[in-house]
Amino acid sequence: MTKGIFRWAAVAGLVVSACAAGAPKASAEDVTLEVWTHEADEPAKVAFREKAARDLEKARPGVKVKITWYEKNPLFAALKTALPAGKGPDVFYLEPDQVEYITAGYVIPLDSLVDWNNIEPWARKVWMRDGKTYGVPQEAYTNELYYNKDALAKLGVTLPANGQLTQAQFLDLIKKAKAANITPISQGVGDRPYPGAYVVGEALLRKLGPDDYGKLFTGKLSFADPRVVEVLKWVKELVDAGAYPKNFMTLKLGESHYYFYSKPGSLMLPMGSWYTGRAFVPEDKGGQPANFPIGIMQYPAMDGGACNECKTSAIGASFVINAASKQKDLAAAFLNAMSTPEMGKMWIETVYLQTGIKADVKNFSGPYAAYFTELMDRQKGAKYFIGSPRDLVTGECKDTFAQVLNSGFPGGLLSVDQTVQMMNKSCFKG
Repeated sequence: MTKGIFRWAAVAGLVVSACAAGAPKASAEDVTLEVWTHEADEPAKVAFREKAARDLEKARPGVKVKITWYEKNPLFAALKTALPAGKGPDVFYLEPDQVEYITAGYVIPLDSLVDWNNIEPWARKVWMRDGKTYGVPQEAYTNELYYNKDALAKLGVTLPANGQLTQAQFLDLIKKAKAANITPISQGVGDRPYPGAYVVGEALLRKLGPDDYGKLFTGKLSFADPRVVEVLKWVKELVDAGAYPKNFMTLKLGESHYYFYSKPGSLMLPMGSWYTGRAFVPEDKGGQPANFPIGIMQYPAMDGGACNECKTSAIGASFVINAASKQKDLAAAFLNAMSTPEMGKMWIETVYLQTGIKADVKNFSGPYAAYFTELMDRQKGAKYFIGSPRDLVTGECKDTFAQVLNSGFPGGLLSVDQTVQMMNKSCFKG
């Protein structure tokens, strides 16, 4: 598993040329393909998807691809109104934890529409349900712990060669930053149901190892397990030491990025490696300063951890076809146009993020080449757990995860005992 995932991390890719077998022939009639997507505030991703649209239009005379750009929450609100009425776009953005779109029959299987030969099997597997594949994964990412190199140096702390502190060292770092009047960790849950669980989630993965970690979030292992309680007690120490901002409950995702690299500034930012999509835009558009001393450390090693070399890898932005679309073959051609090896290379070199597309990128270039090289260095020796807790939890457990592990517990509103009780009540099936 490690070897395969490291390969995608270094070169990465999705698939399928726009000329794949089974793609529809160009029509003389004018036709418009409707696409709804998220990430309008990330210029590299906008350029990527718009290029795929123009490439398809060039290859198919008479075809017009209309992309409508949304913020995430408005996008899903619009879909929840349109899809039940049998309307909506031909193609739309989705993420793997949103299985309700599959169970409701709003999206179709893509197995016979997309050529999967060049797609990493693990990436396709993320979108498989009952033997059928429902989404084309475009974005892959790892959970990383970003930090300000200059701020760390001012605190007199030097990371070990592997970039991983112990539990005690990490707690001490939190206290040193707080004493120096530096916010230790920029994080907020004002508009997302998961960022507050980055630290506790990665700690649980390292403490339990991948098998028991998976069992924990699928109801097969109790949150009262002594190892889980040990991790929760340690995270509670971080919270009590002032790890998070005072406005943790209201700070939004994008605001937490700006908080980290601009005002007021923080020492660390736990975030998926898709962070670059917002941070690596021009400074006058809200991006981090070109000379910002960004670094990447490993999440802390747990005392007696079963897999301290483990880390989370997951699929983010993906695309599906509306079951109500009257031009499913053309919709598939657009998915294919976004998934060529050339497009995979463009993604890596402009978005600075992992993907599912197998692209031959041996060396990194551009203004952020050093960053991507460091990101790849942090993957060395890693064992990957595929999927975040949000991909594993369902129903009431999913809601409780957002309220407890993402919000109430790291926000200092819940004790360890209350957290265990609430999570077990909603999640444990034993």
